[in-house]
Amino acid sequence: MKAIAAGIGVVCLSPLLLAGTAMMVAAASSEAAETTSGFSGCLHDVDTDTVTKQVTKILDGASGKDVKVEGLSLPAEQVPNAQTIVATGLSLDVPKRGQIVALATAMQESRLRNLGSGDRDSLGLFQQRPSQGWGTAQQIRDPVYASERFYKALVKVKGWEQMTVTQAAQAVQKSGLPDAYAQWEPLATALQKAIAATFPSTGSDKPSDGDSKDSDNPAAGCGPAEDGSSYGRIPEGSVPKGYTIPKNADPKARKAIDWAMHQLGTMYQWGGSCTAAHGPDPMGRCDCSSLMQQAYAKAGVKLTRTTYTQVNEGKAVSPSKLQPGDLIFSRGSAQRPEHVGMFMGAGLVIEAPRTGKPVRITPLKDWAILAVRRVL
Repeated sequence: MKAIAAGIGVVCLSPLLLAGTAMMVAAASSEAAETTSGFSGCLHDVDTDTVTKQVTKILDGASGKDVKVEGLSLPAEQVPNAQTIVATGLSLDVPKRGQIVALATAMQESRLRNLGSGDRDSLGLFQQRPSQGWGTAQQIRDPVYASERFYKALVKVKGWEQMTVTQAAQAVQKSGLPDAYAQWEPLATALQKAIAATFPSTGSDKPSDGDSKDSDNPAAGCGPAEDGSSYGRIPEGSVPKGYTIPKNADPKARKAIDWAMHQLGTMYQWGGSCTAAHGPDPMGRCDCSSLMQQAYAKAGVKLTRTTYTQVNEGKAVSPSKLQPGDLIFSRGSAQRPEHVGMFMGAGLVIEAPRTGKPVRITPLKDWAILAVRRVL
């Protein structure tokens, strides 16, 4: 895979780079060329604190025309892509070092732009090639998919944690410019620090390796007729045949459940806001607690953002006395659960489960309930 590059002015390269290595190749597309226009300087002089402030403003909705980020010529486009890369790394439990490698790679390959073309059949943030087994063109153009594939390839590299950034990136990319990634390490480090700080603290909502099913035993206090088992296997992203929101449900709970059901089939995104789950921006998708937060927001009920805080919302309820709209917590501990879903009645729960899975409905029997909170 050859990196896409264009003239970006004088760049101070890492000492690891071989003397005389050419820093650029002809741009493979006009898109790639645009990403680097107007930038020159020594990337080793990146002011991390300043970049953090600039990136935070962009993520808070400031215009890229008003906020300049050192090293990024199109921050309004590049920062959200960097955010997706970091969020995907966090959701896959990839250490900070791996996230920096991924960011540096994407900056070298595409200047953090989701390109529709490149060298030969290269596409997307990492310029992955369908012909080399990275996925279909459509998949590679999905920033979450592309990031996942990069990370999965990276962690398979033996000893990658001990490698330099450029060595680790090259082990995955096999670029024609194997030393070029190093120049982006300072900026990648600053971006990772800035973006990681914007996500829910202490790993809240961070998915485990398993699904919501934590135990083969039914939830305490729920008889067979109330555990959802009568629906059989529920295809992901679908509504079980015969289910309707119970007529006796609180009107606000009905509204929250109905809104959550409209997000069925949209892909999970750790740290996603759930404000535009059907839109093109991965960070508009839902994680478990943002699904709860936004569903209840549509019903006029304000919830906090994370599972760690939502478990303190409203009042505690016994699992044997569930009502539609109750929040159900699992994984971790009752004091610090790591996952949350919403009881829909009829023994069903709607949830945003984990990376690689869509918003879906699952039977209550698959949940090992740690806590229940009624927020109405």
